[in-house]
Amino acid sequence: MTRADLPAVLAMEEELFAPDTWTAAMYRDELARTDTRHYLVAVDDAGAVLGYAGLIAYPEEAHIATLGVTVAAQGQGVGVFLLDTLLAEADTRSKVVLLEVRADNEVAQGLYRRRGFTEIGRRQGYYQPSGTDAVVMQREVPR
Repeated sequence: MTRADLPAVLAMEEELFAPDTWTAAMYRDELARTDTRHYLVAVDDAGAVLGYAGLIAYPEEAHIATLGVTVAAQGQGVGVFLLDTLLAEADTRSKVVLLEVRADNEVAQGLYRRRGFTEIGRRQGYYQPSGTDAVVMQREVPR
């Protein structure tokens, strides 16, 4: 992901996560931290962004910061590809991978479970401003 991808990413944020969207400033800040961040986009043959994902990685733990796939491309393996790519990166950097996922997003929770994540807790009212709860999930990095 580069700054040039931000208009498409922000449009998808609005489509997928409103009202709990990240701002352009948040993404610019994340993209500037190249030592601990790994952000990517999936594009179609014409270069249109179909999905995006981000990883925050430290030696002890990594966090899936965000993952989204445009509604039109959902169910086509884009999310699986993005997640698997982030997990491969996390496996080289960290011992454990954590994430928060909306408690009402069963599809995403299922994807994470299929990739070895288990629920370890809940965060009440985590997503703002909607106040939606988050499920906290964890995956140990295979050694």
